[in-house]
Amino acid sequence: MDLITSAERDELFESFERDAFHLELRDDYGSPVEDTPYARWQRGEPDDYAWLDPWMTLMKRVTGEGKSVRRVRVISEPHSEYVHWEHSLTHLNIEAGEDIRWLPRHAVPDSTTFPVTGNDWWLYDDRLLAIGHFSEDGRVLGSELLDDPATVAECITVRDLLWSLAVPHGEYQP
Repeated sequence: MDLITSAERDELFESFERDAFHLELRDDYGSPVEDTPYARWQRGEPDDYAWLDPWMTLMKRVTGEGKSVRRVRVISEPHSEYVHWEHSLTHLNIEAGEDIRWLPRHAVPDSTTFPVTGNDWWLYDDRLLAIGHFSEDGRVLGSELLDDPATVAECITVRDLLWSLAVPHGEYQP
């Protein structure tokens, strides 16, 4: 399987036309760009959020063009330390134009089957998937691109269901 890097995946934001949706299913992520800021937060140290600037700039631009960037974060309760940190940062994503909702794992209907072996994914314009892959210890390996219509249709169904159940960020308190 060919994987693209996170930077190459971010380039997909240059070509989508209407909607990008991210389904997040993990309670912890191992991303080199987050390692140092997360460690700072754990120690109670301040953060200038400069590490987020490239993403925030990208989000402000694409949402400023009228495009939608949405996420549903399916999370366990009680929350992991990472989810607490992530929640504390989400206001920055919202300010950049993203729409983010939270869904406690126990609120996902038992009948829900997650496509693509339960991996996270980005769905662009209901036609292209970037499926996240992770190592056994949770480190980000990259994303697999897939445009199979049947798999995309499964992801659209799951997206629509979870979006309708998830709680908008401003209303969700960990």
